[in-house]
Amino acid sequence: MVFTTDSFVIKPLFFPGGDIGKLAVAGTVNDLAVSGAVPRYISASFIIEEGLELKELKIIAESMQRTAQQSGVLIVAGDTKVVEKGSADKLFITTSGIGTRIHKGPVYEPRNIRIGDCVLLSGTIGDHAVAVLSARGEYPLKLSMPSDCACLNDLTGRLLHAVPAESIRIMRDPTRGGLATTLNEFVLGGSPAIEIEEIKIPCKREVRAVCELTGFDPLYLANEGKLVLICAEEQCSTLLAIMRAHPLGKDAGCIGRVSDNSLRKVMLNTSVGGTRIVDMLAGEMLPRIC
Repeated sequence: MVFTTDSFVIKPLFFPGGDIGKLAVAGTVNDLAVSGAVPRYISASFIIEEGLELKELKIIAESMQRTAQQSGVLIVAGDTKVVEKGSADKLFITTSGIGTRIHKGPVYEPRNIRIGDCVLLSGTIGDHAVAVLSARGEYPLKLSMPSDCACLNDLTGRLLHAVPAESIRIMRDPTRGGLATTLNEFVLGGSPAIEIEEIKIPCKREVRAVCELTGFDPLYLANEGKLVLICAEEQCSTLLAIMRAHPLGKDAGCIGRVSDNSLRKVMLNTSVGGTRIVDMLAGEMLPRIC
């Protein structure tokens, strides 16, 4: 059995491509999926600020139901609490999820990573952060780009059934802190150094434009429907082909490798021919993003 829990405090509650309800279910499903599990059951608790419109709550509840049905999980328990106006910000949701592991083999964790392994990314980075940023109206942005919020369990299930269990070293969904923070967590958890290629990292034109305007680095922007996977080199082409054949992985690519660099850092080979260290994100670039 695999168990996870998470809280969602996103602002605003509704954004292009989703809402806090869809995000809560997808986030919990993805935590289980990247652990090598089939998501089964979810519970949900609502902290509701006095004054939240009932019609908004109904839309969010229906969104949770729809997302759960699409991903094949059951919402089996729930609770609501109402707090006085000013004690919360409309709505917070806490979820817990239970799943069953697909393989009885190795646990997917950083210490499994080996020098020469390949780093795969299922698609473009920063989509969720930019969608939420545009919905907040804090910048003069006129974007219609939706969040990438989606459940990854169908994709991870196909990947895990396609190759020997030990060929996949680790999987993660790069949410808060983005791709850069996720890779740094691998290194801090016991992985050798990781080298990624800037020109191979898919990023939408709209995301790059927002980053130029705001000074944000797309490597640190949140995603809610992307998969980072490190695998043995001999299975790279097989896994990449499966990703690209799936709707959630059509922009997938091999963006780097695990190296024997003595610095034991995440290194970025830039598009202009240089190399720089990519550190862990200090602080929160965009608070209340998920």
